[in-house]
Amino acid sequence: MFGFHYRLERHSIALAVAIILVASVGGAVEIAPLFTIDETVEHAPDMRLYTPLELAGREVYIREGCYACHSQMIRTLRDEVERYGPYSLAAESQYDHPMLWGSKRTGPDLARIGGKYSDEWHFAHLFNPREVVPESVMPAYRWLSRNELSTDDLGRYLAALRKVGVPYSDDMVAHAADDAHGQATPDSARARGVAGRYGEPTNIRAFDGDPGRLTEMDAVIAYLQILGQLTKAAYGSAPDAGE
Repeated sequence: MFGFHYRLERHSIALAVAIILVASVGGAVEIAPLFTIDETVEHAPDMRLYTPLELAGREVYIREGCYACHSQMIRTLRDEVERYGPYSLAAESQYDHPMLWGSKRTGPDLARIGGKYSDEWHFAHLFNPREVVPESVMPAYRWLSRNELSTDDLGRYLAALRKVGVPYSDDMVAHAADDAHGQATPDSARARGVAGRYGEPTNIRAFDGDPGRLTEMDAVIAYLQILGQLTKAAYGSAPDAGE
């Protein structure tokens, strides 16, 4: 076997052809399953869309590099399922652009963090992580509570996502900025519009505790509180680990 390889190395064209053939096999194994993607993505009839505020929070989350320390992918290993909850399904990330799966965990996985802690806990954790987790190595993000959230481009953002398959309606695109404000001001007329467009289960409240201002802290907490909550498919159809 090694003799054949040594002879092949003396003929550059033959070696190049062999490399292409071997690489093609690996490529075919990775690419071929994508042709059946419609069959492999789970059906999630209750799947809902990110609201403009949650999308804005996701952008801040990416901007601050949170994905570098926190994955959003629970693997099928028993210890992960027991610690974090049902393993991640492809359907849960179908509207994520970009998706934030991964396995790098300086901090815990966040795929099912939504609803696990209160808004007050998230605020304290982002403002000063050591206040709630003494051993935490996470940096503080105090400026999120000071920074006003920019909403001017949210309509264009939703329109861009619609071009890659996220089913935002014209009404959602037109009211994106208003809906971002309405979701964080529960007693306003704008709040009723958010519930009407995105459904009654939508989290509508002053996430940072101050309904008078719309901040980046509001957006990030709104995003964290929806992780793992866009659909219940993983809880209803996914088998237990080990089955």
